[in-house]
Amino acid sequence: MSSAPVTVSIHRVVSPDRVPEVTAWVQSGVRLANRWPGFLGSGWIRAAEGSEDWVMLYRFADADRLEAWEGSADRQGWLAQGQGLVTERAVTRRTGIEGWFDPPVRQDEPSGPPLLPAPPRWKQSVAIWLGFFPVNLAFTLLVAWLVPAFRDLLLPVQVLVSTLVLTPIMSFWVLPWVTGRLRGWLHTPSGRVQVRDERDPA
Repeated sequence: MSSAPVTVSIHRVVSPDRVPEVTAWVQSGVRLANRWPGFLGSGWIRAAEGSEDWVMLYRFADADRLEAWEGSADRQGWLAQGQGLVTERAVTRRTGIEGWFDPPVRQDEPSGPPLLPAPPRWKQSVAIWLGFFPVNLAFTLLVAWLVPAFRDLLLPVQVLVSTLVLTPIMSFWVLPWVTGRLRGWLHTPSGRVQVRDERDPA
C-alpha cells in the first residue's frame, strides 16, 4: 500500500451557460468526498472568464483510499447526475514530492487564478535542499549536544532515528514554508491551463 498522497486532475469541458448547474454539481461531489476517509481537499479552476475548459482537482492520502472513493456507489451516482453537464477530456494523477509544488486552489472560487506549471526538477531540488540542509544541521548539532552517546550508535541506527524525526518536520512545516517563500521563483507564469494527458481524450 502506497502512503504517498495522490492528486487527481480532470480536464472537463463545460458550456458557459451551464456554469451555475455545474458549480452546484461540483459542490455536491465535494460534500460526498468529505465523508470518505483519506480525502484531503479539492478545487476547480477555469482557464479564463467564459472559458469552456475547467480543471477539477481532488487529493486523497493514498492510492488505496482514492480507489475506494472512485469505485464507490456514491461517486458513481454523482457522476451520473453530471451526464450532459460536462464532457471529460483527460485525467492526470500525480504523487510524490511534486505535490508540494502544486499551486493552491480554492473550493469556493471556480474563477480563481489559472494553474501554474510544475517547476523544473532542478528548482524542486534546490527548494528541498534549502529546507533540508539547515534542519538537518540543527538536528545534528542539537543531538550531539544533548545526547553525546548518539554518536556511538551504529550508523544505520543514527540514520533511522534522524529520518524518523526529520521527515514529518520537513513534510508538515519546512517544505510548505520554503515553497511558499519561493513560489514566485519556482513557477513560471503562464496564461493558460496546462494539463498533462495520461490517456487519449475521451
